[in-house]
Amino acid sequence: MTLYGEKSPPADDRPTVQVTAVTWPDDGPVTVSAPGELPQVMPPPAQVCSPEGGPSRPRRVRMLLAVGVSGGVLAAVAGAGAWAYAGDVPRGTSVLGTELGGRSRAEADRELRAELERRAAALAGPLRVTVDGRTAEINPTDVGLAVDVPATVAAAAAADAHPVSRLVGSRTVDPVVTVDVDRLDDALRRVLGNQAQGMTMPAITYQGVTPKVVQPKPGLALDPQRSAEVVRAGWLAGTPVTVPLVERHPATTPEELDRLVTELAKPAVAAPVTLRTEKGSVRIPPAAIARSLRFTADKTGKLTPSVDAKRLRAALGGDLAAIEVPPKNATMTISGGRPTTTDGRPGQQLDMTNLGQGLLAVLPKSDGREVTGQLKPTPPELTAEKLTGLGIKERVSTFTTRFTGGMASSRSRNIATIARQVDGTVVLPGKTFSLNGHTGERGYAQGYLDAPVILDGKLVPGVGGGISQFTTTLFNATYYAGLEDVQHKPHSYWFDRYPAVIESTIIWPDLDFKFRNNTEYGVLIDTSYTSSSITVSIWSTKIYDSVKTEYGPRRNITTPKLIHLEPGPSCIATNGINGFTQDAFRVIKKGGKVVKREKFSWRYDAEPRYVCGPKPS
Repeated sequence: MTLYGEKSPPADDRPTVQVTAVTWPDDGPVTVSAPGELPQVMPPPAQVCSPEGGPSRPRRVRMLLAVGVSGGVLAAVAGAGAWAYAGDVPRGTSVLGTELGGRSRAEADRELRAELERRAAALAGPLRVTVDGRTAEINPTDVGLAVDVPATVAAAAAADAHPVSRLVGSRTVDPVVTVDVDRLDDALRRVLGNQAQGMTMPAITYQGVTPKVVQPKPGLALDPQRSAEVVRAGWLAGTPVTVPLVERHPATTPEELDRLVTELAKPAVAAPVTLRTEKGSVRIPPAAIARSLRFTADKTGKLTPSVDAKRLRAALGGDLAAIEVPPKNATMTISGGRPTTTDGRPGQQLDMTNLGQGLLAVLPKSDGREVTGQLKPTPPELTAEKLTGLGIKERVSTFTTRFTGGMASSRSRNIATIARQVDGTVVLPGKTFSLNGHTGERGYAQGYLDAPVILDGKLVPGVGGGISQFTTTLFNATYYAGLEDVQHKPHSYWFDRYPAVIESTIIWPDLDFKFRNNTEYGVLIDTSYTSSSITVSIWSTKIYDSVKTEYGPRRNITTPKLIHLEPGPSCIATNGINGFTQDAFRVIKKGGKVVKREKFSWRYDAEPRYVCGPKPS
């Protein structure tokens, strides 16, 4: 029977032995020969004696002489060997039930790809996986599951098969399956969710200057390589897969953790460290050490101590002023209606690169707690050359709001104070400006005064009152410059000195105003004020034709309530303001077309009419 796709072997593979029939006459020599050989003369056959001892009657004897028997046997063996060793893949070798034996690598590659094509639908179907009792389906393509045909053919060609096995034996070679281990691990983690009990990582933190310890504990987790093994096998078999979880222990043991506390964490904050430089010395107190000494666990749970240079610098604060000279950035001001640049200057700052390692080395010691620091020249972040190249060349937008009371008013003076702090600020392309981040805390120490602020729905005296008016003015300037609004919050009540909806309040440190410079040019914030107004202008390169606001109608209008308050210094009377909801749309045009239309909405409460005094009887 002939199988489709198989070569039919010869009808008879045995070697043929050629023979010649020879007849001897009664006497005389006989000449014999085999094909391809010279004739040979054979002597006549000997006399055969009778049992009685006399010579018998001569007779003819016919013999078959085998010619070339030894060569024929060798030819037979050679022929069988040639058949067994034909092709690159040993005979009898199969992959996925497909016979690849006796074929060249190219033929085996084609045969295996044909088999995979026949199985394509099954192999492309979703694979059902179960992890810790949770079951889901994974798309094989999404995790890179595939049969590597060249690698599989190479493995089949390298299969161990001795000569006899090649003739009569058989062997199966598993296909080489590839999978993206990281993508598979991510997919399995999504299946697992938060069910698995992860390792409790060791930790050392400080509460003040007291070390607090979290002891390590083992957990159950996925092993990416083990997961890949079982998924490969299940995918080929077309069967659901249960992925095991393995117990993992953090690399840092409880004993090692205790030793870190005893030998480093506790002695580190037992006494200050003296930092010596060529410009003088600075004392690093235990509190600053506790803030900067970090014990970080990697994903294996190995805990490593280090000194965070940024935290150390922040913890030392103004103490570094005794040895450092901060660099000064180049500045830009508006003079005569044009931007003018003033170059900055380099400074000298503590080189934090090696300081952390040096400090870490002395922290376990009880004496000799000194470390040497180096001062290095520090260029300004913003040079005149860089500032000039930012494209700050024209006024893009400007906005003004007005106030009463003149500069004798504490509220007006607060507005002027924050305007001076922000004036000349340059926001680089792609950067976000934070008003709270720029000014820091706005308290008495920073020159701010008490003025009315909204607290718990009513006006009361509070430090920094009036700053929201500057915030609203800045917000509108950036709004009409087309810059990206990141964070703002309108007031709870509407004040007619502000545009409805497009206004913002601010509270340190919880409520901020932020915008992002979403252009390829620098942005300069220019501020100016009079005794009755505050103006903020944005300078850059103009990229839009216009930015305008379109308002929707006011709706859901509410009227103020009448509330009587206890008279006294904290009571501020108000006339009351209606509440309402309104939408505002920022419409940005470029090239004569609307390129952006943004909706801003806000609901204002009705501000009560506060009366300082009791209700009339």
